[in-house]
Amino acid sequence: MREDRECPRGGGWTKIFLVCALCVCALAVMPADALPGITEPLSVSATANSGSGTTAGTAADTTASDSIRDKEDQISQIQGERDQLKDNLSDLQAMRDSLQTARKDLKSYIAQLDGSLAKVEQNIQELQEKIADKEAQIEQTRRELEDARQTEKKQKELMVWHIRLMYEQGRSSAVDALLRSLSFGDLLNQLDYINQVAVYEQNLWEEYKTNAEYIALCAEQLQLEQDVLEQARAAVETEQDNLESLIDQKNQDITNYDRDIATKDQAIKEYEEMIAQQDEEIRQLEAAIAEERRRALENSGEVLHYDNGMFKFPLASYTRVSDDYGPRIHPTLGVEQFHNGVDFAAPKGTAIYAAYDGEVVAATYSSTMGNYVMIDHGDGLYTIYMHASALYVKKGDLVVRGDTIAAVGATGRATGNHLHFSVRLNGEYVSPWNYLSQ
Repeated sequence: MREDRECPRGGGWTKIFLVCALCVCALAVMPADALPGITEPLSVSATANSGSGTTAGTAADTTASDSIRDKEDQISQIQGERDQLKDNLSDLQAMRDSLQTARKDLKSYIAQLDGSLAKVEQNIQELQEKIADKEAQIEQTRRELEDARQTEKKQKELMVWHIRLMYEQGRSSAVDALLRSLSFGDLLNQLDYINQVAVYEQNLWEEYKTNAEYIALCAEQLQLEQDVLEQARAAVETEQDNLESLIDQKNQDITNYDRDIATKDQAIKEYEEMIAQQDEEIRQLEAAIAEERRRALENSGEVLHYDNGMFKFPLASYTRVSDDYGPRIHPTLGVEQFHNGVDFAAPKGTAIYAAYDGEVVAATYSSTMGNYVMIDHGDGLYTIYMHASALYVKKGDLVVRGDTIAAVGATGRATGNHLHFSVRLNGEYVSPWNYLSQ
């Protein structure tokens, strides 16, 4: 026999059902045309029953927002790089104007011009490094863009799957839940399920929109990086032209100065003074080394000795001997001068080797020798390497036969890329061929 239960007065159960249904309905119903999307397909029922859709969506939104902010910051930085490239180019005209005032003093002029050349070369090196970095960044951005597009593809596939599922199963509403409910508890379960599905769909849609924004930012970044890369490549060409222009100007000015009949006697005098200054600089270095060796002998009894071995050829390669050791007709002055070394013509940047074991006693710049290295091999024997474009050693370094110590250039009083290689023994220049196999 069925036991009758007394309902609350005034149709209480009906009122409770209707009030609950109306309160939850507004939260439970999702617009039917909302487009879902997510990076990983999920079961609607599993998501709804898990009760964690909102928390997961919030975490995903935070991560996506961080990625977008990072991408926006990267774009801003690239725009700054693009603007800076224009500002960092060498001002060739300003360099020439500055050099104009130094033309009357050839030594100062050469030193200032070599400084300008060094600045342009430094710019070229920095631009080449930027090009390599930018090529790597472009590759990374391409991968990020491709990953985002793959995510978009998965989201669209899930969109179709989800819409088909909702069509086949039918979209439940609060009214449907009210009509199907067998009890008040069943009604609440139905409405909770509908609400979780709605939250899930909303998260899908938000993720889809966020990913679309991220794709647009990746594409913008990629275009900017490609623009900067092309601008950097163009800047390298401009700087190379500036470099060649300054080198041509230096060669022409030195040659014209030396050949000018009106200043010929003065040019010869200045050249002889420069060579004398160069020799004095070398002698002072040798005297300082001799004093250091004397103190070292007193303190420890150990000094550097030359063991009479043959020198390694001081260049990786060379095209010709442009000037040999001994008396010669100066190429621009047109007078006979003693040439204290051998000039090996070679392309700029060619590696210069230490001819033998020893200690670097000088690695610096002078207006006559340009960038030069001097090595003490012991027993009064020294080698000198002049006009380098770059120095790779410093004073005090110990080197062994064949170590790369510099690169061929045309710094100092030089009108073309070459290595001026000198050997001194007991305070006098001697023929380098005595120590080299020809």
